[in-house]
Amino acid sequence: MHPMLSTAVKAARKAGSIILRAAEDIDQLTIKNKSFNDFVSEVDLASEEAIIETLKAAYPTHGFLGEESGSSSSSSDFIWIIDPLDGTTNFLHKFPQYCISIALMHKGEITQAVIYDPNRNDLFTATKGSGAYLNDKRIRASNKAKLGDSIIGTGFPFRDFTHLPCYLKMFEEMVRSTSGIRRPGSAALDLAYVAAGWFDGFWEIGLSKWDIAAGALIVKEAGGIVSDFNQKQAWLKTGNIIASNAKIYDNFLAIIQKNMSQALKDQ
Repeated sequence: MHPMLSTAVKAARKAGSIILRAAEDIDQLTIKNKSFNDFVSEVDLASEEAIIETLKAAYPTHGFLGEESGSSSSSSDFIWIIDPLDGTTNFLHKFPQYCISIALMHKGEITQAVIYDPNRNDLFTATKGSGAYLNDKRIRASNKAKLGDSIIGTGFPFRDFTHLPCYLKMFEEMVRSTSGIRRPGSAALDLAYVAAGWFDGFWEIGLSKWDIAAGALIVKEAGGIVSDFNQKQAWLKTGNIIASNAKIYDNFLAIIQKNMSQALKDQ
């Protein structure tokens, strides 16, 4: 395992321990609204602090972009992108579908990725050019050749409903064109599931960098395809992402593009 990836795994496991301890007494947590339907708890903050502390100890000159702490001032070519608790709403409702997501960006390119599900002790990892792994076993995207035989993951708009009409058109056609749609509530885990072949594809509108940076690399290293809705690599910028195995990608993307609003086309 690459040394930087090993350090990220150490940080993720430390954060996972904090989250699992807090899950035993959720009703005692302090919870705040960052915005409509967007919550942060003291667990998110403690998890991110533990991650950054671990990474800083090993790489003191690196920069950080965390969901809770924002961007650190750094001139380093290395930036760690951190979601300390992806699926906070699930966590707060005791729904066991959430994770820690950590990615390392080097000169604008994601090179290391960790997604850790503390409930199942599932550790998804990838180093650019070295494949994707779940608990040290190599994983690959699914083999499904037909969209009609595929299960697709997604995430419903829950903060900004600007593109809800556009999304609903995509959703309706996707329901009619696939074996089923799933919405577990953690985009990072959804992408990890595409990499593992548990989902055949995933799409969502308006995500943040920390939601998708690690998952996108893991999908690519598992042999999947990741792009924005315009078939470009601007998903970190736009937050609009589609990921799938190579065989269904064209038909999957065609449904997304057919139902895109003009606003999304212009991004």
